[in-house]
Amino acid sequence: MDLIKAARKKGIRTLSEDDSRKVLETYGIPLVPSHRAEDLEQARQAASSLGFPVALKGMGSALAHKTESDVVRLNIKNEVELEQAWKDVKENAGDKLEAVLVQRMLHSEREFVAGMNRDPQFGPCVMFGLGGIFTEVLKDVVFRVAPLERRDALDMMEEIRGRKLLDAFRGQPAVDKEALVELLLGLGQVGIEHEDIEEIDVNPILIDGTKPVAVDALVVLKEK
Repeated sequence: MDLIKAARKKGIRTLSEDDSRKVLETYGIPLVPSHRAEDLEQARQAASSLGFPVALKGMGSALAHKTESDVVRLNIKNEVELEQAWKDVKENAGDKLEAVLVQRMLHSEREFVAGMNRDPQFGPCVMFGLGGIFTEVLKDVVFRVAPLERRDALDMMEEIRGRKLLDAFRGQPAVDKEALVELLLGLGQVGIEHEDIEEIDVNPILIDGTKPVAVDALVVLKEK
């Protein structure tokens, strides 16, 4: 892809969330609706188009860890809060800020994680498990070597300890497992077709009705 080549020329390993989303969209991976904004007026237009509440995320190749950099503002309900959130993100990011991602705010009691890691021995491996803040604590994840078959993806869902969260839960419908299968197959295909990509992190994946939707995306390239 041209954006991967451009990142290579600039010596960038970690793609911005905007560029990471473009990579994943090419492979049919569902993402929460978002718009890039380079000034406050564009952010206002994006929020108006998406509808409040929205989230605001600072983007830049040096802002891969957004929470630690304090460049994320959630559940923004109106233009007054949007303007304050813009000022906060711009101040905290400083010179590292390249643009801001305005994103539709999505609420879900169920959070999952998926990704791709390139193992030195086995090559691209797809990961799936419980996501959000519990990913590193519970370590409830499973792996498969790419390319995946549909059966592989379904087996991954059955192997996590939190698999019952994929079923009907607290009055909410069961997750569309076929949509989740397509998401996992897409991640495997990215790894197969793009050897320059070292790692993909999609966390969290939230459930919008029955559909899995990726909220955050990060693509990391190999070291030269």
